Amino acid sequence: MEKVLIFGHKSPDTDTITSAIVYADLKNKIGVNAEPVRLGEINGETQFALEHFGVEVPRLVETVANEVENVILVDHNEFQQSAADIAQVRVLEVIDHHRIANFETSDPLYYRAEPVGCTATILNKLYKEHGVAIEKNIAGLMVSAIISDSLLFKSPTCTDEDIKAARELAEIAEVDLESYGLDMLKAGADVSSKTVAELISLDAKEFTMGANKLEIAQVNVVDTNDVFQRKTEVEEALAKVIDEKGLDLFLLVVTDILENDSKVLAMGKLTDAVEKAYNVSLEDNTAILKGVVSRKKQIVPGLDSVLAK
Repeated sequence: MEKVLIFGHKSPDTDTITSAIVYADLKNKIGVNAEPVRLGEINGETQFALEHFGVEVPRLVETVANEVENVILVDHNEFQQSAADIAQVRVLEVIDHHRIANFETSDPLYYRAEPVGCTATILNKLYKEHGVAIEKNIAGLMVSAIISDSLLFKSPTCTDEDIKAARELAEIAEVDLESYGLDMLKAGADVSSKTVAELISLDAKEFTMGANKLEIAQVNVVDTNDVFQRKTEVEEALAKVIDEKGLDLFLLVVTDILENDSKVLAMGKLTDAVEKAYNVSLEDNTAILKGVVSRKKQIVPGLDSVLAK
């Protein structure tokens, strides 16, 4: 049987990596030859989860058309966030919880998108629908993804479905949601050993809004000063990325996982859009966004409402 590759977006987060592993597990159990792969380096939070549940890191690929004809996308659909040669392969399925944009296929496909906080919540349903039992380590990865995407249920993206799924999966995985979740989030929030280049690329996504090209990166920390004490160096790095990629805006979102607020650093020719989108005034390219923690539900829609007109 021909192999299918399953992967999430570039600059992968915990949901992206674990969803690829989890969905490949389900697919293989129902007779599909599937392999999970990744399009970028994993972060400290994801590494913590994989090591805790004894699961190997998926292999890194830069292109996919040289290996397979068919792929499955998880945790994304926008082509600029996917494999460089995504247009050269057939997308068989998409399992996602984000907006749908810049996505087109020549063939019909299975598309599962739900307004929940995490791809793993949808995958939990798929296991049940196929009548496949979830093993302990797989449940652990899934609950890790939900904790990550919901910031331990504090994000506005979190739904009752996510909480219910997390409780079910935590029981299978034999972990305490609060203690394990906080340990995992703190592992991801340790940026002391990260270079500036790593900080701005570990969880960065490109977006097209109207005729504008943006990149939005998010870093979770326990103290925003961990990033902003290196502000000059960060600004130099952002300016370089803007120039190299021809971006109209780069927005770095530094989220305090304890206070549930974010401090942003905006650079590019569209910084005024940031002020309009969030009703703030940038001072020295920065602003505090009170109560803002979600890129998907708070950051992206705000900018899109201003720039996509």
